Amino acid sequence: MSDAVSLERKSAERDAQQLMPVAEFEAAIRAVGAERYHDKHPFHHMLHGGELTKPQVQAWALNRYCYQSAVPRKDAALISRLYDRELRREWVHRLLDHDGYGEEEGGIERWLVLTDGLGLDRDYVVSMKGALPATKFAVEAYVTFVREQPITVAIASSLTELFAPKIHKERISGMLENYPDFIDDKVMAYFKRRLTQAPRDADFALGYVLEHAKTRDEQEACVDAVRFKCNVLWSQLDALQNAYVEGRVPPGAFRPEA
Repeated sequence: MSDAVSLERKSAERDAQQLMPVAEFEAAIRAVGAERYHDKHPFHHMLHGGELTKPQVQAWALNRYCYQSAVPRKDAALISRLYDRELRREWVHRLLDHDGYGEEEGGIERWLVLTDGLGLDRDYVVSMKGALPATKFAVEAYVTFVREQPITVAIASSLTELFAPKIHKERISGMLENYPDFIDDKVMAYFKRRLTQAPRDADFALGYVLEHAKTRDEQEACVDAVRFKCNVLWSQLDALQNAYVEGRVPPGAFRPEA
C-alpha cells in the first residue's frame, strides 16, 4: 500500500514539474492569437478597408450566419456534458446571449438585422442553402470538437474571444466609414454588444482553463484547441476569398448576380 502511495506521489510530482507556469501557459495561449487569429487574413483587411463590393459583403454576412447560428448549439453540446451545476449556470448565459431570452433579442437576431440591412432575404439566410460548403464543414467541425473533446479542452477552444474585441472595434469603425451606403449603426449592433460580452466570457474561460489544466499534456491540448479554433475562423475566410474574390463560386452557393 505504501509503495502504491509513493508511486502516486512521485507521478504527481513529475506532472507538477512538467507543468508550464501559469504565466507561461497564458502567454502560450495568447501567442496563438498573435500568430494566426483571422484579423491577419487578407479578406479581413479587404472587408474592413472598404475594398469589397456590396455583393461580397453580402456573401461574408450570409456565410458568417452559419457560424453565428452554430454557437448556441456548441454551447448546448458542452452544457449537456457538465455535471458541475455552477459551471452550467455560468455557461448557459452564452447560449442565451445568442438565442435571446425574454425581451432580449439575442446575437443571432442582431446578425439577421445585419443581413436584412444588406438586402438579403431572411429566410434564405436562415436556410443556409447559399452558404459555401467549406463554411459548413468548418462550423460543424467546431461543434463536433466541443462535443467530443475533454471539458477543459473544449472550453479552451472558446478562447479566441480573447482576441475578439480588437477585431470588433476595427470592424465597427472600418465598415461604418467605408460602406456608408449600406452599413449604419443599427446593422452593426451585433458587434457593439460583443464588445462587452466577449471580454466577460473570455475572462471566465481563461481562468477556468488556467486552473483546470492539470498536466503538461492538458495544457498543450488547450493551446492546440485555440489553434484549432483559429483554423476554423481562418478557413471560413479562405473559402470566401476563393469564391468571391478569386471567382471560384462552387455549385449551389450564393451568387450575387442570381
